[in-house]
This record gives sequence, structure tokens and C-alpha cells, in this order.
Amino acid sequence: MKIDGGCHCGYITYVAEIDPEKVGICHCTDCQTLSGSAFRTSVPAAQDAFSLSGGQPKIYVKTAESGAKRAQAFCPECGTPIYAAAATDPQIFNIRVGTVRQRAELRPKTQGWCRSALDWVMDLRSIRQFAKQRTN
Repeated sequence: MKIDGGCHCGYITYVAEIDPEKVGICHCTDCQTLSGSAFRTSVPAAQDAFSLSGGQPKIYVKTAESGAKRAQAFCPECGTPIYAAAATDPQIFNIRVGTVRQRAELRPKTQGWCRSALDWVMDLRSIRQFAKQRTN
């Protein structure tokens, strides 16, 4: 599936070819912290199937629990996380689904690091819902 997307401010844009069956959620504590949320949703794209079409991301290298160094790419203007990849010689780019224009079509198929999942995340239907932002 061909996708395109970018950051919130529009400085970073990209195009990619992905397999929508490989969309996954990660509940690890690094993803929670780096996303500023309870989990992160991403989809992998091979190096030859991903290209930046505008702007250059800023890179932050973090060390995973495994010891692997992971490059976290984000917009230097608005801070939107764009992808993660191996810090050296990346073969796969894990694109952040929230940045994909076609994100409504990318339903997650797997969840990883569930031992770190916040318990309320597994039952969002039980939390009160509003169609739009509430006004007090």
C-alpha cells in the first residue's frame, strides 16, 4: 500500500510503500515516554520503499533494553515523531502511524511489550467519550 504523510507543521513529508498487515502497537515504556502517550503505533517500511519528500528530521539516538541503538527521527520545528530506525545502516523505517495521511486505513494487527501496558489502555470503551472537545 502506498502511503504519504508528514509532521504537524508540514516541514517533514514522506512517501512509502508498506504492508498494512504489519501495523503494530508498542506498549514499552520507551515508546510511552517518547510518544508522550500510553503507547505508540507504527508500520515498517523497507529502506528502498521509504523516502523523505520534504525537510530533514532531527535524530535522537536512544539505547533499547536489548542494547541496540535506535534513531528516533522527529521534526525539528514542531517535534512530531516521524519514524525510528537502526542508528547505523537502517534497513527498516518504523513510521509513526499518526503521521500517515491514510492512518484510518491502518488498523493495528499486533501489540508488543504488553507487560508494560497501562491497564486502562486495554479497555478504552469503558471510558466516557465525547465526539468533540468539551467546553466547561
